[in-house]
Amino acid sequence: MIHRGSCGLSGEEIYRAVPVSCREISFQFANVGFDVIHRYSRQSFQPYSDTPKTYCFDDLGLESPVQCWGNTCNVMAEILLSRYDLYVSQHRMVTHVTTNLNSGELEEAYGPRVRSRMREMFNLVAFEEGSRDKRG
Repeated sequence: MIHRGSCGLSGEEIYRAVPVSCREISFQFANVGFDVIHRYSRQSFQPYSDTPKTYCFDDLGLESPVQCWGNTCNVMAEILLSRYDLYVSQHRMVTHVTTNLNSGELEEAYGPRVRSRMREMFNLVAFEEGSRDKRG
């Protein structure tokens, strides 16, 4: 599921138990490297089982491409592509996302391949401009 809306409307309150900040993941990548991508994709299973972990990536599009050991990477694009592969495989890895970006902005940030995969992975819940802030 992808929740889209302006600030205060993108739905992160719904997923308080499982949100992971996209910015924080990018910062982790800058310090640790490519293991971070695997942590949220190929190694993202419950202990001692083949049950995938469900994450809600909060504020998709707010992060910037980062470097680790001279390698520039769009970390969230790589995580989403890897989770898509696990989604269509036997694992059915479920992913939730919140964002303030529209589909055109998402495609600009992540490219047509990621945007295409997102159409298959997510159901869109969009809040219209002018909706009341849901943060309370």
